[in-house]
Amino acid sequence: MAFEQDIFISYAHIDNQPLAKGLDGWVETLHERLKIILTQLAGEEVTVWRDRKLQGNDVFADTLVGQLAKVRVLVSVVSPRYVKSEWCVRELEVFSRRAEEQGGLRAGDKSRVFKVAKSYVPLADQPAVMRDMLGYEFYEYDAERGRAQEFSPEVAPQKDPRYWAALGDLAWDIKQVLDRMKGAGARPAEAAEQAAAGQTAAAPAAKSVYLATATSDVSTERDLIRRELQQRGYRVLPDRELTLVAPELLAEVRAQVAEAAVSVHLLGANYGIIPEGEQERSCALLQHELAAERGAADPNFTRLVWMPPGLAPADARQRRFVEELQSRLGAGAELLQTTVEDLKLRVLEKLNPAPKPAAAAGGGDLKSVYVVCDDRDTEDVAPLEQYLFDEGYEVIPTLPSDDTQQLAQYHRESLVNCDAALVYYGRANQMWLRSKLWDLQKAEGWGRETPMLARAVYVTGPPSGEKQRFRTREVPVVIQNFDGFSPEALRPFLQAMRGGGER
Repeated sequence: MAFEQDIFISYAHIDNQPLAKGLDGWVETLHERLKIILTQLAGEEVTVWRDRKLQGNDVFADTLVGQLAKVRVLVSVVSPRYVKSEWCVRELEVFSRRAEEQGGLRAGDKSRVFKVAKSYVPLADQPAVMRDMLGYEFYEYDAERGRAQEFSPEVAPQKDPRYWAALGDLAWDIKQVLDRMKGAGARPAEAAEQAAAGQTAAAPAAKSVYLATATSDVSTERDLIRRELQQRGYRVLPDRELTLVAPELLAEVRAQVAEAAVSVHLLGANYGIIPEGEQERSCALLQHELAAERGAADPNFTRLVWMPPGLAPADARQRRFVEELQSRLGAGAELLQTTVEDLKLRVLEKLNPAPKPAAAAGGGDLKSVYVVCDDRDTEDVAPLEQYLFDEGYEVIPTLPSDDTQQLAQYHRESLVNCDAALVYYGRANQMWLRSKLWDLQKAEGWGRETPMLARAVYVTGPPSGEKQRFRTREVPVVIQNFDGFSPEALRPFLQAMRGGGER
């Protein structure tokens, strides 16, 4: 079959009615923007087509059936009217049937049907063929209030970043399918031949992540993580819409968690939807329990649980869930109450672990000290590092790097694996110092299994009133020495190291 069009947009015409005089309709706007973005991404013309005639009592045209067979991708704009429209549902069914006849409804691991959810429609009300498809949601659904709010497509007075993020995701994923079908990857028939030969387009477990579905109040953060992972080539699960019937949900999640190397769970203030057949457990809680089940049986599986700093649960159920996690997380899990960027870095570290610092390879009585300093203090800290080495300690230095992700990963791994940490506070400002003290507190959440033998801040460099007044209870030892390096100044730190722990 020779394809004549790249994309066909299937929609209910009522969803394209302008909300005010002088404005374009929602679908018209989507059509124009999608065509521009895809043409820019592809570097060549991408054809986007839709049926512009009014749909009412018209007979489903034979000519349209023939045209649907010559389209690579179908974009369905799902709305309450769409699922009630016999015309729209038939477009979807005909395209799906013809695609299967042409070799498959999937190109690689992606569907040729893209479900653009303009507004909320319960899964049970959607056409059967699209119920297991992940949608590109252009709205936010508040499960607690039972209300949905569409994202604004308008540019003025300001853009809604959620609309543009969803549009960008949609365009990027369509481009991948078009590339595969145009020769940059396997066409549907070729994908079928590969499957028959025992080949698969799915990523191996080491490259797969189970990113648990989340409540609406953390959906933006989840989208950021998903987008980053997909752009780096990782397979993100679930790769289809989860059912809201408990027995089926449990089977689906258990099967997909089994395919992943890492699971990620973002918790917000809301408890979330309770699936049919459950009395108390929400979808978020059920997904977490199944991931914990996998972690208890597989030491190589990692479970990362994230919640925003200062989280205030909205009701008693979510409060109990959060408190349970904070007090008893279980095997192979980390609880992170940090920024989303920190979570993103930690996920990438778990998927692509860096070699451990040299000190981690040392055995026996060899103790390691991670010396944390600012780039401006690299030369000044050298005498201190040399003294620690001469005293028989393995020194893990701070390494300069232009790769922010690599440097952050090295810093975390060093804090996880060192025996002691010393923060050298010289030419940096107090905000830098404060961030390093916070990192010391996060080490356990990053995977550290035992307390450090010693932690200290070595205050030196140009003296100032701020440095001379510096006090903290976050580390047991604060050393102030403004007269050049002195071995005597390190005595409290070394005593804690030799004594087997902080006092």
